[in-house]
Amino acid sequence: MDMQNDKIVVGLDIGTTKICVIVGHKNDYGKLDVLGMGKAVSDGVVKGKVINIEKTILAIKKAVEEAEDISGIDIKVVNVGIAGHHIRSSIHRGSITREDREEEITVEDVNRLTNDMHRMVIPAGNQIIHVMPQVYTVDYDDGIKDPVGMTGIRLEADFHVITADINSINNIQKCVKRAGLDIENMILEPLASSLAVLSDDEKEAGVCLVDIGGGTTDIAIFHENIIRHTGVIPFGGNIITSDIKEGCMVMQQQAELLKTKFGRAISTEASENEIVSIPGLRNRAPKEISIKNLAHIVEARMEEIIDLVHAEILASGYEGRLAGGIVITGGGSQMHSARQLVEYLTGMDARIGYPNEHLGRTKIEAVKSPMYATSVGLVLAGYRSIDERENRYLEAKLNNQNMFINHKQKGVKKEGDFFSKIINKTKSFLIDDFDEKDDY
Repeated sequence: MDMQNDKIVVGLDIGTTKICVIVGHKNDYGKLDVLGMGKAVSDGVVKGKVINIEKTILAIKKAVEEAEDISGIDIKVVNVGIAGHHIRSSIHRGSITREDREEEITVEDVNRLTNDMHRMVIPAGNQIIHVMPQVYTVDYDDGIKDPVGMTGIRLEADFHVITADINSINNIQKCVKRAGLDIENMILEPLASSLAVLSDDEKEAGVCLVDIGGGTTDIAIFHENIIRHTGVIPFGGNIITSDIKEGCMVMQQQAELLKTKFGRAISTEASENEIVSIPGLRNRAPKEISIKNLAHIVEARMEEIIDLVHAEILASGYEGRLAGGIVITGGGSQMHSARQLVEYLTGMDARIGYPNEHLGRTKIEAVKSPMYATSVGLVLAGYRSIDERENRYLEAKLNNQNMFINHKQKGVKKEGDFFSKIINKTKSFLIDDFDEKDDY
């Protein structure tokens, strides 16, 4: 039975600007059919961290109810994304010593090595959320991607370990549980986004995913289909919005000073420049700004974010090995000429990442936007988890069958050896007896 085709998976993205819930089901072609989607304004989250429990709970409930109404599914279990500037990644080496050099390395050996890494000592106040193997070493033979089936006594590996602030994790868990939901998996959001927008060919050739969200910009670098580096930049789309508001205030103040000095309003730009109006706060007049000045404000902040992304790529040591270039996704990737600006500042090829490749039929067109790449990826991550559990079940079943067959064969062999000894002894006795009769 195919477990994944009989299961509905739900992704819950708790972002800085929005909380989104997507209900998905994999069809017979392996594509994700989106059955429902719900979203709510996220007032209780800043830069990926929950700062107001009650507001976050209400937003989660609102998004869940909307997704339930559209899909007709009663949502109880979700795959939750986690992000924020508190996320840390590092490389650590682990090893185990096996009992028998001649026995083949099994999946259980690999799992034991990985589980040991979950018990490693990390800075106080942090918790491990992902342990991802890079490459393995078997008896000093390194560069091995999959050691299962090889023989050796010492198994080692380099692991990409991702940790998060334990208080941030607890707050997310508290919000989800108080919203009446159980957590199936907690997944780093750039990893989820990578499942939605990156191809296996890109991951093999080398690619950098840049997810420009509301509060943070998340980075994930892949090479040879292995995640090599992750990073978080504490700037996102919200800071550009904040810059625009501040820029409008400065422009307005300049205009007022000129009006006071000369008795009339004088534009700070040439008259041919088009003016746009930015809505003001409640009961306050909107602010006006020229498109030229608006473009300068947006470009300056985007350049800063991209420069920080480029610095992160340089620090990873993989700049020269990213044949797949840069894939930008998230709400910030929809900014006008974002791709061209990335290419200009980094000198690398770039494209916008849409979560379309894995999507099947859906009446919800909005889900195809880069803004929902993480939400779609969380559903795909849920299905990957189902596949891994199913594979572990099949492997365990196969191992048990092999153990039974080997035990039976050993039993037959022992039984055969027993009868062979009796026959040989009988033959020896008869021959000796015959020789003695000949002597007489």
